[in-house]
Amino acid sequence: MRGMWRLRLRMILTSAIMFTIIYFFLMFVGRFLGISSWKFFFGISLIISFIQYWYGPSLVKRSMNVRPLSEAEAPHIHQMVQELADAAGVPKPEIGLSEINIPNAFAYGRTSRSGHIAITRPILGLLDRDELRAVLGHEMGHIKHNDMAVTAAVSVIPMICYYIALSFMFSGDSENGGGIIIGLLGYVFYLVGQLLVLFISRTREYYADAASVEYGNRPAALVSALYKLSYGAARCSKETIDEVNTNRAFFVNDVNNAEHDVTDFQQIDFDGDGRISDEELRKLANSEVKISKTNGIMELLSTHPDSLKRVKRLAELEP
Repeated sequence: MRGMWRLRLRMILTSAIMFTIIYFFLMFVGRFLGISSWKFFFGISLIISFIQYWYGPSLVKRSMNVRPLSEAEAPHIHQMVQELADAAGVPKPEIGLSEINIPNAFAYGRTSRSGHIAITRPILGLLDRDELRAVLGHEMGHIKHNDMAVTAAVSVIPMICYYIALSFMFSGDSENGGGIIIGLLGYVFYLVGQLLVLFISRTREYYADAASVEYGNRPAALVSALYKLSYGAARCSKETIDEVNTNRAFFVNDVNNAEHDVTDFQQIDFDGDGRISDEELRKLANSEVKISKTNGIMELLSTHPDSLKRVKRLAELEP
């Protein structure tokens, strides 16, 4: 698919940078100490990441108030998920209904063979069939690409840097301030690592968008769904948004930026009907998208891409 090689190259280069950072940092710490307690923190970080990876699905299910959605309750959703699973070449994920008052959907699990897709109740009355299928295709892309395992793997790197920084900055045992230097260096690497984790998260969203199109969904249907989901989230109270703030990275879009995203989508909703058509998306494919410096900085600190950049990439996939 067009543009997929760029996404793959991004992932490879970013992952290489991440592991290069941790390799040279640990090597530096080891040489300074003659190989000392950094091994302990390395082990602790691996254990925490494993616990997060292993018990994460259960924690997500509880925190997002998910219950099984039977085929008798929603046969059309089960049919769509089965079709998408066949297209992706993965076992059909378990389907759940999340009793959260924000229209959205999310995927969780350990691997592509043990995936879960959940939809929130408000999404059912908001999206039409094509839009809902496009959103489910996006979530199937996350499962197909094992994004849960990828996130767990890369998240351990800044965590290791953080623990080492914390240990050395307050140990007071190193001569000539060496411990403080390592601590400061570790904290810098921690911040850089966190930014790279966010970058990988945004790249995975692009990946999942492209996968939805690959599984037979129209790019315009997904863009229209993102538009409606942003509008739905923008109408929710701040208290409702705050309740899911720690889990917002799981959603199809960042609900914290919903109002801003609606404004962006309105720029390409030329007829003002509240949805994005194939023709409207094709117009965007032939135009240049520029985001402000403020939005660019906001994107660096976000788990999701800037909405206009995301729509522009989808527009390039429009046949």
